Order: sequence, then structure tokens, then C-alpha cells
Amino acid sequence: MFQLSHLRSFVAVATELHFGRAAALLNMTQPPLTRQIQLLEHEVGVRLLERSGGTVRLTLAGTTFLREAEDILRRSQAAALAARRAMRADAGSVTMGFIPAASFTLLPQLLGAIRAKFPDVHVSLREMQTDAQLEAIGADRIELGVVRPFAPRSFALSAPLLREPFVLAAPAGHPLMTCPSLTLQSLEAQPFIEFCPSESRYLYEVVAGRLRAEGVAPETVQTLSHTHSILSLVDAGMGVALVPQSAHRLGYAGVAFRPLENAAGLDVELHLAWRRGNQHGVADTVRALLQDAFPAPA
Repeated sequence: MFQLSHLRSFVAVATELHFGRAAALLNMTQPPLTRQIQLLEHEVGVRLLERSGGTVRLTLAGTTFLREAEDILRRSQAAALAARRAMRADAGSVTMGFIPAASFTLLPQLLGAIRAKFPDVHVSLREMQTDAQLEAIGADRIELGVVRPFAPRSFALSAPLLREPFVLAAPAGHPLMTCPSLTLQSLEAQPFIEFCPSESRYLYEVVAGRLRAEGVAPETVQTLSHTHSILSLVDAGMGVALVPQSAHRLGYAGVAFRPLENAAGLDVELHLAWRRGNQHGVADTVRALLQDAFPAPA
């Protein structure tokens, strides 16, 4: 089978269309270069170059082979570079999952921190819900995940990166936006849009648990899985909702936001998750950076 050195020799001759210049370009003499081309043509089984006197030109087969040879050389160089980068903890690639809500809260900050500190690290992103990310971490399909808090897994570890309070989202001009004191009790009997207990279990349990503890019973009119869907119904005037504070960044013009009084503990977290015993050097470096840049909230 032909070798990469045979391909380099052929590409040099095919580019220069002159054996002497190609030999000089390769820092070798002309006889061994001619021998390399002969060996290559023997292996391929067709003539690649026509030589007549001092003229060299590509055959039809040679023209086709040239494109493939150049591609093989490019890919071999890329493979060698990737292998060398893989030995560095500050270069290479890492695959990170993230829940949709992180895209308008924490994700831009995380990516900015990685680019600033490790410009040679490429982050490949996967938008996935928390359970899907944990499954992918367990199967080594992703190295890191930005998730909601989850029940303990034997194969996964996590650390909190962000904690933010829930705030009231209501249609602009809603009476609750101007009442003197806004507490959870203010939501009694209000048309209420809440998170889905099956698909957004963590958010649902935080809100529903606190409402139960306070003895407050709003009138649930819809349950939805995503914050942006909930805000679209608030914008349509169908009710009010409790959403993470960062939801205001979604920019619904007809939705107003207001913090609640005496609502300690009514907050939501984003965690960084990774596989226990991870041996991925780049992912470990990125994880350490993010935990340092975003220390666990008090």
C-alpha cells in the first residue's frame, strides 16, 4: 500500500509539474522522487503523470487522484494535530449539555468564561433536559451538563452554579403589579399558570410545595413545561405565574415582573454535572474553571 510520503511526492510534482522543482521543494534529489512516483503508480495501478522530454502533465486519473491525495494529507495533518491537542488539558474539545432555560440565564456566561481562559478549547453544545443529560453523562456521550438539581446518581456528581428567586409574572397593568404588598397570599384564587408536574418536576415541586406550606390555593388554568411557553400565556392575559427571575430576559412586551415579599426559600438552582471518576482532561479543566468562576451560591 502506498505511504504518505508517496502522496506528498506526487502532490509536489502535480503542483509544480516539474520533477526538479518538486525535488527541491521536498529537500530531496530527483532520482528518489522519481522512484516514489513509480511506486505510487504501481500501487494505484494506473499512470498518474505523463512525462515527455522536459514536460510533465497529469493524466485524467492523476487529476482525480490529486484531489483525493490532497484531502488525505490534510486529514492526516488534522489527525496528528488533534492527537497532540488531546494531550493538553487546556486545548481540545468538550461536549456540554444544557437545559433550554440555561440559554437565557447562565450559558452565555459559562461560554464567555471558557473562551476567555481557554481559547483553544472547543465546546460542542447539546440542548437536553436534565434526565436526558444524566443518561448521556452515564453513557459518556457528554462530559459536562448544565442541569436542574437531581436525585443522587451513583455515576454522577454535581455542584451548584446559580441560584435565583422566583418572581411574579403578570400581564402588564395587572392589579397585583401595583398592590402595596405582594406576598404568596396575594395569589389566592388568582388564575395561575404553573409548571408541569411530570415534565418540569423540579420547578413544579419548588413552587407547589411553597404554596401548600403557606396554605395558598391559586386557580390553576394551565400547566406547561417551559418558561417561555408560560410567559406566552401570561402575555395573552390568561393568568399569572411564578417564574425564575431571569425570565425577564425573554422580552415579552406584555408581561411585567415583580419580586415577592417574605419568599425566602422560593428559589431555583442550576447545577454543573459530570461523571464520577471522569478521565477526560479537558472536561476536568473546564469543570474546575467553571466551579472557580461561579462558586456555589450561599
